[in-house]
Amino acid sequence: MPEMSVQLVVYLVSVGVFTAATAILDARTKRIPNKLTLPFFGAGLLYQLAFNGLGKGISTPGLIGAAAAFAVGFGMLWVLWVIGGGGGGDVKLMGALSVWIGFKATIWVLFLSTIFVIASTVGVMAFGVVTHGMFRTKEACLASGASPTGSPPVADAAVRRQSRRIMGFAPPVALATWLVVVWNLYRGVAF
Repeated sequence: MPEMSVQLVVYLVSVGVFTAATAILDARTKRIPNKLTLPFFGAGLLYQLAFNGLGKGISTPGLIGAAAAFAVGFGMLWVLWVIGGGGGGDVKLMGALSVWIGFKATIWVLFLSTIFVIASTVGVMAFGVVTHGMFRTKEACLASGASPTGSPPVADAAVRRQSRRIMGFAPPVALATWLVVVWNLYRGVAF
């Protein structure tokens, strides 16, 4: 375990508070506000510059590693957002977080959070089938927003689509981040 330092305290408090706040907001409102993600992104760049400088490569702490981590975290979720598989807040969440946690940790957080999302979704769907039946669960989760006559979706389809979301992405990301951070602390990895 690394020795407690100002850098480690700043890192742990910042990442812990950010992931907890985004998880709570996403669970309650199904939104991750820009006023939370954008300042955290900027603070991450300042953190990397102040404590790690440019760094020595994509796998080391520093601005170079932060840029590589951002490309992976933001980039992968941006592609999902473009094809309709996620929200814009999720993209900015991973972009901001990746600058803080680095390249390798970002890949692990994406991998673990995907596993948590799949497991949770299967659990929620199974619970819905048991409590409400197959048809009502399917109707609630897979409705397209189109009117019964086949005409185009109504104006509030985006709002209804958001309310149908089984779960937000921030809680699994928070859990995955905490696991990766604890694992890295145990291994003595630099932040």
